Parts: sequence; structure tokens; C-alpha cells
Amino acid sequence: MNFLVTHPVFSIAFTLLSYFLATVLHRRWRWIPPIVAACLPIVALLLLVREPYEKYNQGGNCLTWLLGPATVALAVPMYRHGVALRRSLPTLALIVLAGSVVGMITAGGTAWLLGAPLPVVMSTIPKSVTTPIAIEVCRELKGIPQITIALVILAGVLGASFGAPLMRLVGVKDDRAIGAAIGTAAHGVGTASLVRRSEMQATVSSWAMAAAGVFTSLLAALLKLFLH
Repeated sequence: MNFLVTHPVFSIAFTLLSYFLATVLHRRWRWIPPIVAACLPIVALLLLVREPYEKYNQGGNCLTWLLGPATVALAVPMYRHGVALRRSLPTLALIVLAGSVVGMITAGGTAWLLGAPLPVVMSTIPKSVTTPIAIEVCRELKGIPQITIALVILAGVLGASFGAPLMRLVGVKDDRAIGAAIGTAAHGVGTASLVRRSEMQATVSSWAMAAAGVFTSLLAALLKLFLH
């Protein structure tokens, strides 16, 4: 059983099946986040057979490789809505900049108020940008990459699962506003969740995700100079 679970073919098939079943549940009960629901059977299986995630993820690495082409594919809706997006770029840039500043301050400030040591505080600051950028920012700030990765994943999952419904609940319905918020706060995971909802939301979120990465890197560099 353990050999079967850790075989790459099985792990790929089981992961895809788990996500498919999660999307079925999501269509039936909209309040169930598919990303969270897809993780539950995988976690239960690994606990049952007592195998580490690293062995199961040998097949998952093949799926991770597909993140590259999937991210590039997000440029397709940006191309389709390029004209409409271009007219809104100055406003969107200010929104994303403000969101990046607020995200960094609230994350780092919360950790500091809770009494976390400085490396942990620095690790929380880049939690809203995509993982490769977040890791580099964390290293520049002398943080702990493992903490940053966990927070990046958490931010993405929460944003993808509850971001758009929460904004509709408080009366935010404009596609560009929703896309800007999700892309700034929940990076690629949140952006991917918008593809099925609205092309315009996915377009703005893709641009916001890239812009947030640039702004966060620049702001982190300024913070590093200030700390020294």
C-alpha cells in the first residue's frame, strides 16, 4: 500500500481525482472551497499510511511543472482585454501599491504586536506575493523562508476560497476591483480561481499579481536600507 501511494502515477491520479471531486462538491455547495476540499483526502491518505508528503509529492512535481505554462497562459485574457486594461492602468497601479503597503504593514505589524522575533516578523512581510518573489524578499530581509512559504500558501488559499464571495458580500461587484484585490492579496492561486468566474477579473488579477511583486520587492529594499 505504501509503495502504491508514493508511486508518481498514483499520486498524480489521486491528486487530480481529489480536485475533480472537490469541484463537484463546490458546484453543489458553493460555500465549499475546492482547493481546501481537494487537500483533505490527500492529507487523510498520508496520515492513514503514515507516509511523508515529500514521497507523495514525487508525482506532484510533474503537476508543479505545469504551473509555468499555466502562469504564461494567464497572458491570454490580458491580451484580449488589453485596451480596456490600458485605460485603467494608472488607477490600478495606485490601488495595487496601496494594497501592497497595507499587506506588508498588517502582516509584519501583527507579528510584531504578538511578540514575534524580528526574523519571524520579516518572514511575514512578503506573504501576499507569488512564492519565488516572496522567498527572495524574505532572504533579503533575513527572514525564515519556510515560514514565508507557509504564509504565501495560506494567503493564496484563503484569497481563492473566500476573496470574491467576501467582496460581493460587502457590495464590491466591479470586475476590475475584484481582480485587483485578489491579485494583490492572493497572487497566483487567487488569480487562477478567477479564471472560471470572469475573464476581466482574471486579466486584472494577473496584472495586479505581477505589479504587486514589483512593488513589494522595491518596498522591501527600502525597508532593508531603513533597518540598516
